[in-house]
Amino acid sequence: MGAVRVAYTLEQCWHAVPGGTGVAALEVANELVKDWDEIEVVGVAGHHSAPPPEAWRPPVEVRHLHGHGVRLYAEWLWMNRPVVERATGPVDVAHATSIIPCASRASLVVTVHDLAFLHEPEHFSRWGNLVFRRSLAVIRRRARLVLCSSQATMDDCLRAGIDAERLRLVPLGVRPMSIEADEIEAARTRFGITGDYLVFVGTVEPRKNLARLVAAVARLDHRLSLVVVGPDGWGEAPASSPSEHVVFTGHVPERQRNALVAGAAAMCYPSLREGFGLPVAEAMAVGTPVVTSRGTATEETAGGAGVLVDPVDIDDIARGISDALRDRKGLVERGRRRAEELSWATTARLTVEAYREATQ
Repeated sequence: MGAVRVAYTLEQCWHAVPGGTGVAALEVANELVKDWDEIEVVGVAGHHSAPPPEAWRPPVEVRHLHGHGVRLYAEWLWMNRPVVERATGPVDVAHATSIIPCASRASLVVTVHDLAFLHEPEHFSRWGNLVFRRSLAVIRRRARLVLCSSQATMDDCLRAGIDAERLRLVPLGVRPMSIEADEIEAARTRFGITGDYLVFVGTVEPRKNLARLVAAVARLDHRLSLVVVGPDGWGEAPASSPSEHVVFTGHVPERQRNALVAGAAAMCYPSLREGFGLPVAEAMAVGTPVVTSRGTATEETAGGAGVLVDPVDIDDIARGISDALRDRKGLVERGRRRAEELSWATTARLTVEAYREATQ
């Protein structure tokens, strides 16, 4: 049997904020081109006048369709065109690496990271809700297999009407990391961070629960800065006041972001809903204690190696931070062990298994 030829969507690399879907798509692609000779991956995206930023440049050739962004997504969802084969030629599998399914004549595999829009539609724009709900309807009808980043997402997909027989659990991974002390000091200096601090990583948007986190930090017995690392998204960002010192870094390069996380007393991630929670895995990989939400996908990702809190209870978030600071050494050790269990090679292997199944 020849190589399985896969059209692999990468339009999110050109988004203003590619986010976790962009990270996951590129990390899996890196593994596929490195270790899987029987898989031929052909990237596909809309037509853009320039390549994506260097940090988001794919490791595979990307072939382009007419249109891009909103226009391309709308045509895929409501007109079932243009088929990816117009750019890639014949393929055995079309892999939509985000919830928006592409048009294709081939067997369709879709990665679904989360269905947060079903739970908190108010956290999304009117257009976002429309696109995601239409995507879910198309997935129900057309997807051969649906790859879910967590059991929580699998459960959501099942409740949303996708047959259990089509759902596959494909957790995300994390790369081993080693951050030097001088990198941490340089990052602290750049943003004027003095003393111990807490860190949050992610796009500033309502479901990240930053307002409650800021309020929780203000209730701690001793003052700590909260460093918010990530691009602006949408929604009102919590402002700092004399009783709470909050540093917003905006988007920073990956290495510098990891240095800020490695230098923190704890990484606080009380998000209301996630598909997996890559910042949790990345914090554990660099040896930083994690505080995250109970009863969510990030609890799965932490795997018993983080402090769990009720994300809607400010006092409980503050309690969790205090617990993490007291048990820092134990959390660092457990976190590193947990991070070693999460690998992109495993994510790629499970993805390849899905490709093979989809062609049978």
